[in-house]
Amino acid sequence: MYKVKEVAEFTGVSVRTLHHYDRIGLLKPEALSTAGYRLYSEENLERLQQILVFKEMDLSLQEIKDIIDRPEFNRKENLKKHKELLLAKKKRLEEMIMTVERTIHSIEGGYKMAEKDMFKGFDMKEIEEHQKKYSEEAKERYGKETVEKVEEKTAGYSAEDWGDIQSKTEGIYQRLIAGMDKGPEAPEVQQAVADWRQFITDHYYDCTLEIFRGLGDLYVDDPRFTKNIDKYQQGLAAFFKEAIHFYCDQQKSK
Repeated sequence: MYKVKEVAEFTGVSVRTLHHYDRIGLLKPEALSTAGYRLYSEENLERLQQILVFKEMDLSLQEIKDIIDRPEFNRKENLKKHKELLLAKKKRLEEMIMTVERTIHSIEGGYKMAEKDMFKGFDMKEIEEHQKKYSEEAKERYGKETVEKVEEKTAGYSAEDWGDIQSKTEGIYQRLIAGMDKGPEAPEVQQAVADWRQFITDHYYDCTLEIFRGLGDLYVDDPRFTKNIDKYQQGLAAFFKEAIHFYCDQQKSK
Protein backbone atom coordinates (compact mmCIF):
# COMPACT_ATOMS: atom_id res chain seq x y z
CA MET A 1 0.00 0.00 0.00
CA TYR A 2 1.16 3.53 -0.76
CA LYS A 3 0.30 6.75 1.06
CA VAL A 4 -1.05 9.63 -0.97
CA LYS A 5 2.21 11.58 -0.68
CA GLU A 6 4.19 8.62 -2.03
CA VAL A 7 1.83 8.25 -4.97
CA ALA A 8 2.15 11.96 -5.70
CA GLU A 9 5.94 11.77 -5.65
CA PHE A 10 6.39 8.95 -8.17
CA THR A 11 3.46 9.76 -10.46
CA GLY A 12 3.81 13.54 -10.66
CA VAL A 13 0.13 13.96 -9.76
CA SER A 14 -0.32 16.44 -6.92
CA VAL A 15 -1.78 15.44 -3.57
CA ARG A 16 -4.52 18.01 -4.13
CA THR A 17 -5.46 16.39 -7.44
CA LEU A 18 -5.53 12.91 -5.88
CA HIS A 19 -7.82 14.22 -3.16
CA HIS A 20 -10.08 15.69 -5.85
CA TYR A 21 -10.18 12.38 -7.74
CA ASP A 22 -11.23 10.70 -4.49
CA ARG A 23 -14.01 13.21 -3.83
CA ILE A 24 -15.57 12.80 -7.28
CA GLY A 25 -15.26 9.01 -7.21
CA LEU A 26 -12.77 8.81 -10.05
CA LEU A 27 -9.99 7.25 -7.98
CA LYS A 28 -10.95 5.97 -4.55
CA PRO A 29 -8.07 4.74 -2.34
CA GLU A 30 -8.10 1.09 -1.40
CA ALA A 31 -8.31 1.89 2.29
CA LEU A 32 -7.70 4.42 5.03
CA SER A 33 -5.04 3.96 7.68
CA THR A 34 -5.91 4.12 11.38
CA ALA A 35 -4.60 7.67 11.28
CA GLY A 36 -6.96 8.52 8.40
CA TYR A 37 -4.38 8.57 5.59
CA ARG A 38 -5.43 7.43 2.13
CA LEU A 39 -3.75 4.16 1.10
CA TYR A 40 -3.44 3.15 -2.57
CA SER A 41 -3.04 -0.37 -3.96
CA GLU A 42 -1.42 -1.59 -7.19
CA GLU A 43 -4.88 -1.70 -8.79
CA ASN A 44 -5.41 1.93 -7.78
CA LEU A 45 -2.15 2.84 -9.52
CA GLU A 46 -3.21 0.99 -12.69
CA ARG A 47 -6.45 2.96 -12.70
CA LEU A 48 -4.53 6.20 -12.17
CA GLN A 49 -2.32 5.41 -15.15
CA GLN A 50 -5.40 4.88 -17.31
CA ILE A 51 -6.86 8.16 -16.09
CA LEU A 52 -3.71 9.99 -17.17
CA VAL A 53 -3.81 8.23 -20.55
CA PHE A 54 -7.35 9.45 -21.18
CA LYS A 55 -6.51 12.96 -19.96
CA GLU A 56 -3.87 13.04 -22.71
CA MET A 57 -6.77 12.47 -25.14
CA ASP A 58 -8.53 15.60 -23.79
CA LEU A 59 -11.41 13.70 -22.18
CA SER A 60 -13.21 15.27 -19.25
CA LEU A 61 -12.94 13.61 -15.84
CA GLN A 62 -16.60 12.57 -16.03
CA GLU A 63 -16.07 11.00 -19.45
CA ILE A 64 -13.02 9.14 -18.12
CA LYS A 65 -14.99 7.82 -15.17
CA ASP A 66 -17.84 6.69 -17.42
CA ILE A 67 -15.44 4.79 -19.69
CA ILE A 68 -13.31 3.13 -17.00
CA ASP A 69 -16.31 2.09 -14.91
CA ARG A 70 -17.95 0.20 -17.77
CA PRO A 71 -17.93 -3.57 -17.11
CA GLU A 72 -16.63 -4.26 -20.63
CA PHE A 73 -13.73 -1.82 -20.34
CA ASN A 74 -10.51 -3.43 -21.61
CA ARG A 75 -7.42 -1.69 -20.21
CA LYS A 76 -4.98 -3.54 -22.47
CA GLU A 77 -6.84 -2.74 -25.70
CA ASN A 78 -7.21 0.92 -24.77
CA LEU A 79 -3.50 1.18 -23.98
CA LYS A 80 -2.63 -0.39 -27.34
CA LYS A 81 -4.78 2.16 -29.17
CA HIS A 82 -3.25 5.03 -27.25
CA LYS A 83 0.22 3.73 -28.02
CA GLU A 84 -0.50 4.11 -31.74
CA LEU A 85 -1.43 7.76 -31.22
CA LEU A 86 1.68 8.40 -29.12
CA LEU A 87 3.92 6.85 -31.78
CA ALA A 88 2.42 9.11 -34.44
CA LYS A 89 2.97 12.15 -32.22
CA LYS A 90 6.50 10.97 -31.43
CA LYS A 91 7.40 10.77 -35.11
CA ARG A 92 6.14 14.28 -35.78
CA LEU A 93 7.85 15.70 -32.69
CA GLU A 94 11.17 14.04 -33.58
CA GLU A 95 11.06 15.65 -37.01
CA MET A 96 10.27 19.03 -35.46
CA ILE A 97 13.12 18.67 -32.93
CA MET A 98 15.58 17.89 -35.73
CA THR A 99 14.37 20.96 -37.62
CA VAL A 100 14.84 23.18 -34.55
CA GLU A 101 18.33 21.75 -33.99
CA ARG A 102 19.34 22.42 -37.60
CA THR A 103 17.98 25.95 -37.29
CA ILE A 104 20.07 26.57 -34.15
CA HIS A 105 23.16 25.23 -35.91
CA SER A 106 22.52 27.47 -38.89
CA ILE A 107 22.25 30.53 -36.63
CA GLU A 108 25.40 29.63 -34.69
CA GLY A 109 27.31 28.76 -37.85
CA GLY A 110 26.23 31.89 -39.68
CA TYR A 111 24.87 30.07 -42.71
CA LYS A 112 21.45 30.24 -44.31
CA MET A 113 19.22 27.21 -43.88
CA ALA A 114 17.42 25.93 -46.97
CA GLU A 115 13.79 27.05 -46.91
CA LYS A 116 12.46 23.53 -47.44
CA ASP A 117 14.46 22.26 -44.46
CA MET A 118 12.99 24.89 -42.16
CA PHE A 119 9.58 23.24 -42.09
CA LYS A 120 10.32 19.51 -41.91
CA GLY A 121 8.02 17.97 -39.36
CA PHE A 122 5.45 20.73 -39.65
CA ASP A 123 3.62 18.99 -42.51
CA MET A 124 3.24 22.24 -44.44
CA LYS A 125 3.78 20.66 -47.86
CA GLU A 126 1.20 18.00 -47.20
CA ILE A 127 -1.26 20.61 -45.96
CA GLU A 128 -0.73 22.87 -48.96
CA GLU A 129 -1.10 19.98 -51.40
CA HIS A 130 -4.28 18.91 -49.66
CA GLN A 131 -5.70 22.43 -49.86
CA LYS A 132 -4.90 22.77 -53.56
CA LYS A 133 -6.20 19.31 -54.42
CA TYR A 134 -9.61 19.78 -52.84
CA SER A 135 -10.17 23.52 -53.21
CA GLU A 136 -11.83 23.53 -56.63
CA GLU A 137 -13.76 20.34 -55.88
CA ALA A 138 -14.99 21.79 -52.60
CA LYS A 139 -16.17 24.96 -54.36
CA GLU A 140 -18.36 22.84 -56.62
CA ARG A 141 -19.68 20.79 -53.69
CA TYR A 142 -20.20 23.48 -51.05
CA GLY A 143 -20.27 26.74 -53.00
CA LYS A 144 -17.51 29.15 -53.89
CA GLU A 145 -18.31 31.71 -51.17
CA THR A 146 -18.22 29.16 -48.35
CA VAL A 147 -14.92 27.65 -49.44
CA GLU A 148 -13.27 31.02 -49.99
CA LYS A 149 -14.20 32.02 -46.42
CA VAL A 150 -12.51 28.86 -45.17
CA GLU A 151 -9.42 29.52 -47.27
CA GLU A 152 -9.26 33.10 -46.01
CA LYS A 153 -9.52 31.93 -42.39
CA THR A 154 -6.93 29.17 -42.70
CA ALA A 155 -4.49 31.23 -44.76
CA GLY A 156 -3.23 32.86 -41.60
CA TYR A 157 -2.54 29.61 -39.79
CA SER A 158 1.11 28.99 -38.95
CA ALA A 159 2.91 25.65 -39.02
CA GLU A 160 2.39 25.46 -35.27
CA ASP A 161 -1.34 26.09 -35.73
CA TRP A 162 -1.58 23.24 -38.22
CA GLY A 163 0.40 21.00 -35.89
CA ASP A 164 -2.05 21.77 -33.08
CA ILE A 165 -5.01 21.12 -35.37
CA GLN A 166 -3.56 17.76 -36.41
CA SER A 167 -2.93 16.81 -32.80
CA LYS A 168 -6.50 17.68 -31.77
CA THR A 169 -7.86 15.78 -34.77
CA GLU A 170 -5.96 12.66 -33.77
CA GLY A 171 -7.12 13.07 -30.19
CA ILE A 172 -10.78 13.06 -31.21
CA TYR A 173 -10.20 10.11 -33.54
CA GLN A 174 -8.66 8.14 -30.68
CA ARG A 175 -11.63 8.92 -28.45
CA LEU A 176 -13.92 7.55 -31.18
CA ILE A 177 -11.76 4.45 -31.54
CA ALA A 178 -11.91 3.86 -27.79
CA GLY A 179 -15.70 3.82 -28.03
CA MET A 180 -16.16 1.72 -31.17
CA ASP A 181 -16.95 -1.42 -29.19
CA LYS A 182 -19.71 0.43 -27.31
CA GLY A 183 -21.60 1.68 -30.35
CA PRO A 184 -22.18 5.11 -31.95
CA GLU A 185 -24.84 6.02 -29.36
CA ALA A 186 -22.45 5.69 -26.38
CA PRO A 187 -22.22 8.95 -24.36
CA GLU A 188 -18.45 9.23 -24.74
CA VAL A 189 -18.71 8.71 -28.50
CA GLN A 190 -21.43 11.34 -28.79
CA GLN A 191 -19.34 13.78 -26.77
CA ALA A 192 -16.43 13.23 -29.14
CA VAL A 193 -18.75 13.86 -32.10
CA ALA A 194 -20.04 17.06 -30.51
CA ASP A 195 -16.46 18.17 -29.90
CA TRP A 196 -15.62 17.40 -33.55
CA ARG A 197 -18.46 19.60 -34.77
CA GLN A 198 -17.29 22.45 -32.51
CA PHE A 199 -13.71 21.87 -33.67
CA ILE A 200 -14.78 22.35 -37.30
CA THR A 201 -16.69 25.52 -36.40
CA ASP A 202 -13.74 26.93 -34.46
CA HIS A 203 -11.13 26.25 -37.12
CA TYR A 204 -12.91 26.22 -40.48
CA TYR A 205 -16.57 27.27 -40.84
CA ASP A 206 -19.96 27.30 -39.13
CA CYS A 207 -20.78 23.60 -39.07
CA THR A 208 -24.59 23.44 -39.21
CA LEU A 209 -26.40 20.16 -38.62
CA GLU A 210 -27.07 19.86 -42.35
CA ILE A 211 -23.40 20.34 -43.20
CA PHE A 212 -22.33 18.01 -40.40
CA ARG A 213 -24.59 15.20 -41.61
CA GLY A 214 -23.21 15.70 -45.10
CA LEU A 215 -19.67 15.41 -43.77
CA GLY A 216 -20.58 12.09 -42.18
CA ASP A 217 -21.76 10.83 -45.57
CA LEU A 218 -18.62 12.15 -47.24
CA TYR A 219 -16.38 10.18 -44.86
CA VAL A 220 -17.81 6.99 -46.36
CA ASP A 221 -18.84 8.02 -49.88
CA ASP A 222 -15.49 9.53 -50.83
CA PRO A 223 -12.73 6.85 -50.81
CA ARG A 224 -10.08 9.49 -50.13
CA PHE A 225 -11.70 10.50 -46.87
CA THR A 226 -12.37 6.88 -45.94
CA LYS A 227 -8.74 5.93 -46.51
CA ASN A 228 -7.45 8.89 -44.50
CA ILE A 229 -9.73 8.14 -41.52
CA ASP A 230 -9.41 4.35 -41.63
CA LYS A 231 -5.62 4.56 -41.38
CA TYR A 232 -6.20 5.19 -37.68
CA GLN A 233 -8.53 2.19 -37.31
CA GLN A 234 -10.20 -0.01 -39.91
CA GLY A 235 -13.91 0.80 -40.02
CA LEU A 236 -13.57 4.13 -38.22
CA ALA A 237 -15.00 6.15 -41.13
CA ALA A 238 -18.22 4.10 -41.23
CA PHE A 239 -18.51 4.23 -37.44
CA PHE A 240 -17.92 8.00 -37.54
CA LYS A 241 -20.73 8.40 -40.07
CA GLU A 242 -23.16 6.44 -37.90
CA ALA A 243 -22.20 8.44 -34.83
CA ILE A 244 -22.64 11.75 -36.67
CA HIS A 245 -26.05 10.73 -38.01
CA PHE A 246 -27.18 9.70 -34.53
CA TYR A 247 -25.92 13.01 -33.14
CA CYS A 248 -27.75 15.02 -35.81
CA ASP A 249 -30.98 13.09 -35.22
CA GLN A 250 -30.76 13.74 -31.49
CA GLN A 251 -30.03 17.44 -31.96
CA LYS A 252 -32.84 17.85 -34.46
CA SER A 253 -35.37 16.26 -32.11
CA LYS A 254 -34.58 18.73 -29.30
